[in-house]
Amino acid sequence: MSIFDADLIDRHAYLDSPVHRLDPRAKLLATMFFILAVVSFPKYAVGELIPFFLFPMALAIFGFVPAKLVFRQLALAAPFIILVGLFNPILDRSTAMEIRGIKIGAGWFSFASILLRGGLCVSAAVILIATTSFPRLVEAMRFFKIPAAFAVQLMLLYRYLFLVLGEAQKINHALLLRSGNSRPTLSVAGSAVSSLLVRTIDRGESIWHAMQARGFEGELFTARRMQWRWADTWFLGAVLILCLLLRIFPLSRLVAELAGGL
Repeated sequence: MSIFDADLIDRHAYLDSPVHRLDPRAKLLATMFFILAVVSFPKYAVGELIPFFLFPMALAIFGFVPAKLVFRQLALAAPFIILVGLFNPILDRSTAMEIRGIKIGAGWFSFASILLRGGLCVSAAVILIATTSFPRLVEAMRFFKIPAAFAVQLMLLYRYLFLVLGEAQKINHALLLRSGNSRPTLSVAGSAVSSLLVRTIDRGESIWHAMQARGFEGELFTARRMQWRWADTWFLGAVLILCLLLRIFPLSRLVAELAGGL
C-alpha cells in the first residue's frame, strides 16, 4: 500500500455519509457476519457467491468510497489470493461440468470460488476501514472485550504504518534525486532499507517518550462516545437477514430451478 492510498483511506474515514454515521459496532458486526457467511459456502460454490457483492457495493455507494480505491487494494491482495488456489485446477481434475463436449474440471470452480471469496472479504474490510476511523473501530473492538493490550498494539501499529510509509517515501525521493531517476542497485537498496529501519526506530522512540510525557499508562481513551441508534439496528438486522437468506436459499440455485421448471 502506498502512502497515498493509506492517507486517502484514513482521511476518507472522517467524512460524513449515511454509512459513516452508523455506529462502528454495527458496521463491525455486519462485516464479520458477512465474511462468515461468505466463507461458509462449499468449496465449489461460485454462482452462490455473486449476489453477496450487493453488500460491499451498497456500502461503497452510500459511503462515497471511490471505486478506484477499492480496486487498488484488491489488486494488491490479488497475488496472494491467486496463490492460494493456483494449483486447484491441476490437483482437482474431476469433471464438474461438460458443455458441448468440453469438460470443465472441478478445480477451476474451486479456484474461482477462492477468487470470489477473497475479493468479497478484502473489499468488505477495505470499505469498513474507509468508512470508520481506526480509533473508532478499535473502540468497537474494545466494547466486545478484546484485550486492552491488543487494542493498544493495533492503534500503535496503525500509526507506525504511516510513519514507516512516510519515511520510505522520503528515502525513495532522495534516492531518485541522487541517481537521476535510475533504478538503484542491490547494495544501494540494502542501504536504503537499513536507513529506513534506523530512522523509524528513532522516530518511534521519540513518539514513545512523547506519549509517556503526556501520561500514557497503557490505555487509550477517546473523547467521542459511541451511541447506538435505531438506524444501526435496522442496518445490522437487514444485513443479517440478507446474508442468512442468501446462504440458506442461494439465489443462483433458485434461478436454475425456476429456469428448469419453465
